[in-house]
Amino acid sequence: MRICQRLFVLLQSGIIALPVHAEMVNPSTVELEEVVVIGASLYDDQINALKTPTPILDVAQSVVIINSAEIESRGYGSVSDIINYLPGLNTSQGEGHRDAVVFRGVRSTADFFVDGMRDDVQYFRPLYNLEQVEVLKGPNALLFGRGGAGGVLNRVTKKGVLDSEFLHMGASADTFGAASLQLDRNILLDDNVALRFNALAETLENHRDFFDGDRVGVNPALKFRLSEKTVLDLSYELLDHEQFIDRGIVTGSNGRPVEAYRDIVFGDLEQNMSSLEAHLVKGLLQRRFSENTKLNVSAFYGDYEKRYANFYASSYTQGSDPDQVTLDGYVDTTQRQNLILSGNLISKVVTGAIEHTLLLGVERIDTASNQDRFNAFWDTTEDDNEIFAVTRPLALSGGAGINAVGNSTRNDFSLDLNDDTHVDIDVLSVYLQDEVRLTQQLSVVLGARFDEFEISVLNVPASETRRRKDDEVSPRAGVIYKPMASMSVYASYSESFLPRSGEQFANVNGSKNQLDPDTFSNLELGFKWNISDRLNFTAALFEIEKSSPQVADSDSSTLDVIDSTIEGFEAQIQGQINDSWALSAGYSYLDGEQVNRQGSTGLRPRELPEHMFSLWTTYQVSPRVGLGLGLTHQDESFINNSNSAVLPSYTRIDAALYVDVTENVSMQLNIDNVADELYFPNAHSTHQATVGESVNARLSVNWRP
Repeated sequence: MRICQRLFVLLQSGIIALPVHAEMVNPSTVELEEVVVIGASLYDDQINALKTPTPILDVAQSVVIINSAEIESRGYGSVSDIINYLPGLNTSQGEGHRDAVVFRGVRSTADFFVDGMRDDVQYFRPLYNLEQVEVLKGPNALLFGRGGAGGVLNRVTKKGVLDSEFLHMGASADTFGAASLQLDRNILLDDNVALRFNALAETLENHRDFFDGDRVGVNPALKFRLSEKTVLDLSYELLDHEQFIDRGIVTGSNGRPVEAYRDIVFGDLEQNMSSLEAHLVKGLLQRRFSENTKLNVSAFYGDYEKRYANFYASSYTQGSDPDQVTLDGYVDTTQRQNLILSGNLISKVVTGAIEHTLLLGVERIDTASNQDRFNAFWDTTEDDNEIFAVTRPLALSGGAGINAVGNSTRNDFSLDLNDDTHVDIDVLSVYLQDEVRLTQQLSVVLGARFDEFEISVLNVPASETRRRKDDEVSPRAGVIYKPMASMSVYASYSESFLPRSGEQFANVNGSKNQLDPDTFSNLELGFKWNISDRLNFTAALFEIEKSSPQVADSDSSTLDVIDSTIEGFEAQIQGQINDSWALSAGYSYLDGEQVNRQGSTGLRPRELPEHMFSLWTTYQVSPRVGLGLGLTHQDESFINNSNSAVLPSYTRIDAALYVDVTENVSMQLNIDNVADELYFPNAHSTHQATVGESVNARLSVNWRP
């Protein structure tokens, strides 16, 4: 009933309130209509997150863009779906309640941005209102500030479009029972004002028992042309999301997921739930003073309220107790408000034969984040762990169940407080970058960013406040050589840092209060080639080094600095081979070793597959019919740092069929995991291995009048 009511409100507000004009044209779908099924181009050259108008070919960094046409044609429904087809990146489970990406071997839950501004709360990000997704790889604090140790992911939202009106409606349903309805509408309020309305309503289902949920997103956006040289974009987004949390299955004596338990959910059938309500307000003022000078001023306010409660397998011993599992659990809440103000002045200056593109930026971030966690507390054990028999379904629902010895047991999430912290963060950043074009063939990039990061953490139960202030300078340098106009070779060096309070500002308690931030550096050598205006090839060799200060064991007043390194290679070809055939293929090789105080451990970092390969290709059989085929392969990787648990390698095949029913209506059928392969794409810890989705068919209908 709840989702039906939301669908009705969405349709009423989005369709009835705004009149449709018969002559409307959607500029965002013109390219798609040129080759309707597969999209006219899989390669874009405009990178919102770079702040300067620099073509990808001239960027001394590995970057990937996924546009809205790709998202639609490939049937992507989540950030994880996108990541699966990008070289050098893989996914982490994120405890079943959040996006978590492993950028070149570095796991992150906070290196997410929306329209270039930090979006660091842990949740699943929808794709309904996106113009494109941008992935920039390697540490680069100059543009993004703290974090981003392996890279960042930036979502570019759809803005109002002046001078045209259009409507796009889409609906889909799959064999698991999930369904969605999307709306994208642009209307001209007058010659200088456009209103764009994007909305999403969906029910969530998948192959796992008890999984369900729903999500609603509403995103009105206004564009004002204040003058010939000044444009203002304003938007508001509401996200309301509720979803079952699935932490996966246990691993056995051989360290691999126990395939016999592939259908068992190790959690509470009712209480494993996460909910999010977010209100996001954004403004962007762009003023062009001349052909060579432009000012961008951005403001972002995000108000997030999140709760997640879950039980999960914390211990399992297949050898001695193969039919019993130990469950742990907790309930966690987060209330966060982010206020971000930033300004960028971009100017082109010519001195003799040398051309400079200067970027001067200032950013101010004010974050208030309150979070608490209560551990599970069982009345039978009087702690947070209880043992249950491995059955389907597990004998636990609503916080009550029957334990392994047949006794009734009940959990209380209000008795064992794990932590309760109130965090305030103030960040002031100033950065300067100069892209210097020395000759037609040779350019250099030089820049640095200064960050003043100040955090205050109130430990509520202890009534204790700790503070720390870090001042960091993050440099960036690159050289780009173009042997021909369509080809470039580059070398780059960049740095980033992560304060000891971590991605989610957990604490600065104990020894962490005296430790400097972790620092990350990236050396990269790359090659880019625009084979044609619709096809490109990129390749990169890279080395990411992490330096982590630790309190010395022998003398607590001194520090040890522990360095660890991840090395790799990646390559990707992307675009149109011809008018009928499109191709996107990527490969990556990753290597690394854990390092501690004694030096190399001989252990491989967790979540670091040695080889990954992906392929998506589409072919236009006729003007109205097209076919798509996808493949992803991931080598085995370790679930934990002890290298005692393993995710097996896997290969998954996807397929698609596209049909233009009429000039205005198109249909597509996406089939995921065509071979019904049993695979385990990621994990969070030893006994929490995700069971990949079984074969699933999803039918989508799109209408553009």
